[in-house]
Amino acid sequence: MSTVTEAASDMPSSRYRPSQRVLHWLMAIVIISALAIGLYCSYLEPGTPLRRALLDVHKSLGMTALVLIAIRLPLRLSLGEPANRQPFGALVHYAARCTHMLLYVLMILMPLAGYVTSAAGGHDLPWFGLFQWPDLLPLDKPLEKVAARIHEYGAYCLYAILSLHVLAALWHHFFRRDGVLARML
Repeated sequence: MSTVTEAASDMPSSRYRPSQRVLHWLMAIVIISALAIGLYCSYLEPGTPLRRALLDVHKSLGMTALVLIAIRLPLRLSLGEPANRQPFGALVHYAARCTHMLLYVLMILMPLAGYVTSAAGGHDLPWFGLFQWPDLLPLDKPLEKVAARIHEYGAYCLYAILSLHVLAALWHHFFRRDGVLARML
């Protein structure tokens, strides 16, 4: 092995591992699609065939996100994150940590609240028409209402935190030019 190759292998990577990057972007597509469909469905008349069909896709995307976060979180905890090219100030570091923590909480909370809403309400739990997720809860209309409210307000929080995350990535890329976005590309 050459000296250059040895030196390069000793240096920590400035990018996330390929598995982490694939999961990040796959989850971004799944979550943004679920949010867009959920928002659109909120404007449709309840009980219409289009709304029911779109909600089935929304539920399928939500359960997909839950499965993906079950893979992503342990991977993130075991592999860590690459070093930043430039150190952050304390405020930026704290804001980034808080935002990421909230994103992970919401990536778990939202599909769970959606599942409880459907299961406790006696609604289908489809996965892209291929199978039904098991209904592990008894019919419980008060629980359905609480879970639906959590899901609704969680969506508002997710819109805000996801927007902040995207804007911060763009700020780092275009204004700070510190390679933060490049770590996930």
